[in-house]
Amino acid sequence: MRNPRASVDTRHARTGKDGAIYNKDGVLLASVESFSSSVTYNNSKYGVLGDAQEHETPNTFSVSLTMSQIVIEDDAFIQELYEGMETQIMPSWDFQGSLLGLNGSEERVVYRDCVPSGQIDLQNLTVGDVIKRNWNLFVNRPPKLQNLLTIG
Repeated sequence: MRNPRASVDTRHARTGKDGAIYNKDGVLLASVESFSSSVTYNNSKYGVLGDAQEHETPNTFSVSLTMSQIVIEDDAFIQELYEGMETQIMPSWDFQGSLLGLNGSEERVVYRDCVPSGQIDLQNLTVGDVIKRNWNLFVNRPPKLQNLLTIG
């Protein structure tokens, strides 16, 4: 076998039931069905005299956080969003994403200064379906990796 670790590591594969998202105070946001974060890199292209190949150098990056929330009750997030629309002072939140390993290790990432970005569902109703609210947030500070997931 060329990669002997591949078959060994599958027992440590994690699923959504092993993840959670918390607010800045460490309170579990139990009604969040899913969340994801992603980073987008924007490089600057340049060409050098005598070289036909185009090159890139790192320039900027942006981080976004997306959540799908099951609507159970009107919580602080939606209340703060409506208040922000009325006062025109938009809310800013901090979150913690967590993934638990089989051995008790935890990957934890802190997302600070998250502000509404793009489309956010105020009401999203479909007959026969669970009512959900989708959130799109822009993360204004670099994510902080606090703990690493391990298999050892």
